[in-house]
Amino acid sequence: MKTLVVVPTYNERENITNFMDRFLAEVPEADLLVVDDSSPDGTFQLVEERSQKDSRVHLLLRTAKEGLGRAYIAGFRWALEKNYDVIVQMDADFSHRFEDLNRMLEEIQNYDVCLGSRWVSGGGTLNWGLSRKIISRGGSFYSRRILGFPIRDWTGGFNAWKAEVLRAIDFESLVSEGYSFQIELKYRALKKGFRLKEVPILFEDRRVGQSKMSSRIMIEALLSVWKFRLWRA
Repeated sequence: MKTLVVVPTYNERENITNFMDRFLAEVPEADLLVVDDSSPDGTFQLVEERSQKDSRVHLLLRTAKEGLGRAYIAGFRWALEKNYDVIVQMDADFSHRFEDLNRMLEEIQNYDVCLGSRWVSGGGTLNWGLSRKIISRGGSFYSRRILGFPIRDWTGGFNAWKAEVLRAIDFESLVSEGYSFQIELKYRALKKGFRLKEVPILFEDRRVGQSKMSSRIMIEALLSVWKFRLWRA
């Protein structure tokens, strides 16, 4: 299946060159699309240079910083226009491992969606403090109870989607950001009856740079869960 990995970036210059090197070496069957919001640090320039040398690397440059959700929507749209069969969400900061990506690409052969899950057997986190684990697991527990589906990791952003799923869930209408964007995507797919598989991953805290997430984004996500439930009902 024709596969595209979509990686949103904003000020990832410290990571992106090494990420592209590793990707090209370790994921030979997939292409890479970097969606950059005109990073002031010039991340997009490094990607553009690589794309001119390697046909597997692509750049989608946006003119303003509009957030993670809008970046993924732009990437999904690009992927479907280019007729990719599988589209993967992945971070550029090495918190998502390439060995886990390859395992997800194997599993997606038999499912509609594969979710990289930190909270199923075999999954976990590295270099996380206790409070962060409590917030993440608590957020997934809360979402599971309110939305009524037994997903263990609702807020994770390392996911593989068959193209037909994205077409069916009307992703263009998503307005969520951050964690709530990830929750809403999964909820829409489940409500449509698609087959989801949680694949255990090891999530490592970013090695270089600063996290884009905050407690405010998590609180907004937890409030949004009720909106998703009531709206879909």
